[in-house]
Amino acid sequence: MSKTPVGEVRPSQLLWTYGPGALVDLPNLSVVTMGIDRWEIARCQPIQEARLLANVRRVLGDQVESLRMPPLTDTDVVDPFSAEAFVGVPVKPFPRWMRCVKCGLLSAFDVGLFELKANPYRPEKTRFVHKGCTGSRGDQKPREADAVPARFLLACRAGHLDDFPWHWFVHGGPSMCKGSLRFFESGASLQTENLWVRCDTCEAARSMAQAFGQSGKDNLPGCRGRHPHLSMFDGGCAEAPRSILLGATNGWFPVTLSALAIPQTGNPIAQLVADGWEFFRDVESAAEAVGAVKMLKKSAQLPGIEAFTGDQVWEAIEAHRTGAVGGEDFDLKGPEWDVLTSPTPPTDYPHFMSKKAAVPKGFEKHLSRVLLLERLREVNALLGFTRVESPSEGGGAERAPRAPIGRSAPDWVPATQVHGEGIFLQFSEDALMTWAAGHGPRRQEAELRRGHRGWRARRKLAPDEDFPGMRFALLHTIAHLLIRELALDCGYNAASIRERVYADIAGGKSQAGILIYTAAADSDGTLGGLVELGKPENLGRLLRQALDRARICASDPLCAEHNPRTDSSLHAASCHACSFVSETSCECGNRYLDRALVIATLQTDDAAFFAGV
Repeated sequence: MSKTPVGEVRPSQLLWTYGPGALVDLPNLSVVTMGIDRWEIARCQPIQEARLLANVRRVLGDQVESLRMPPLTDTDVVDPFSAEAFVGVPVKPFPRWMRCVKCGLLSAFDVGLFELKANPYRPEKTRFVHKGCTGSRGDQKPREADAVPARFLLACRAGHLDDFPWHWFVHGGPSMCKGSLRFFESGASLQTENLWVRCDTCEAARSMAQAFGQSGKDNLPGCRGRHPHLSMFDGGCAEAPRSILLGATNGWFPVTLSALAIPQTGNPIAQLVADGWEFFRDVESAAEAVGAVKMLKKSAQLPGIEAFTGDQVWEAIEAHRTGAVGGEDFDLKGPEWDVLTSPTPPTDYPHFMSKKAAVPKGFEKHLSRVLLLERLREVNALLGFTRVESPSEGGGAERAPRAPIGRSAPDWVPATQVHGEGIFLQFSEDALMTWAAGHGPRRQEAELRRGHRGWRARRKLAPDEDFPGMRFALLHTIAHLLIRELALDCGYNAASIRERVYADIAGGKSQAGILIYTAAADSDGTLGGLVELGKPENLGRLLRQALDRARICASDPLCAEHNPRTDSSLHAASCHACSFVSETSCECGNRYLDRALVIATLQTDDAAFFAGV
């Protein structure tokens, strides 16, 4: 059983699941996470990552000064009335409308029909109750009955979220009737057509099925432009609102940027000064450098600085000012690729330690380099969020607008960092070029492109844009197959392993590699099991096992015969039984996958990159 108290989430969840504007479903309540302007910034520790900060500023503006961790407390709170008990991210109840579980009464909790029963010692028992409930037929003795959040909401592509307009919906528009509403069920199943709302006064009733689909557009009012996490309304929203369910995935999609902490300078101390330049920007003498180093050692805000003296740091500060070390490169993956493929990769930096390994026997034709990353750090920053449609749907003006995480332009953004290890595989450019020229891969590319066009056309997006190419599809599929195999042996759970695909060939670039690394925010990132499996004798065995498993899927022949053109999907011979991984592991939501590009399948035997292995 989890030791996490009710209402407590991990820092990483405030970026990926429960960030500003997202709903948190508690046992008896539903709350919305408030915007960052309500967070206690003094308890949000800054994270130093100059390269990621430069990219965040490019998106949100130069007023962004820092990346910061969510507020944390190091103590186990015993007294619920102590100051430490109030450390955290502020939330407020949402939606306002509650439903009595006995009589079905629908009402906003602040009207007076429901009463909050707070329990500071057992927060999981805090709830709203309907006082004096007499049951669904009104013939029972009055007593308290639990009230739960009404699970229907309104959302739009512009990121707005609002209570469901129950009175408008039941009465078919504006009405002078102010009667109380009841929510009830008819029929054996809980499908929407069997869920009804009725007005006690005028007896108007309507099925919830009429709030969804095409009929929902005619039965719902316009969007009011509400941002409950900011306690404000935007004026003049032109987007059509849609009915969604409380807890549905399409209620909140994070918009994030991530970067690996890689060395960009010639030595470790120069890299530390570059990473923590915000601390050293105003240092004007060796004495001030000594004081800055003492402060940083005490606060642990720049790990690794304790290995150097104040004089060494001062020399690095002067060198940084004259050399103008970068941090303004807006290509997040390009510098990482350059470091990972360098003839002399860095071996001992504060957040990056690597070691070359031999290519496994039998794979010399396909792989040109294996690099074991014994130490690495990934930093993720939250820029905003979308609703209804994920950020990856569409491009440019077609993409769903990014909703704000604060009332005004933010001067900091929430971020998290994870420490771990990884394996980097660089693929042979000659082998990839030969493979891509074959008839089988070109035929599979045509099918994937048709599925891509159909998928975008159904969403009214430009059909021929944003196709990542077959090199990406191949490397992406290999990464998934290897993640599933590594998870069985490495000691990490599958959701703690992530991929980073390097397949950019635009502008004369020729990237061809995958990085598989741990992304656990706790002690999982220090086990060492992933690097051990990257050694040639282990990696070769795992690669062969992954290819053997990919030949036959438990869903074959249906999986092998799946054609993306027929259902306008973004994957071919792939499914949950063979190559899909968890959402936390994949860069692009299990899209652009095809086992036939990697190994011969029951349906396709002439498109495999690892033919003959």
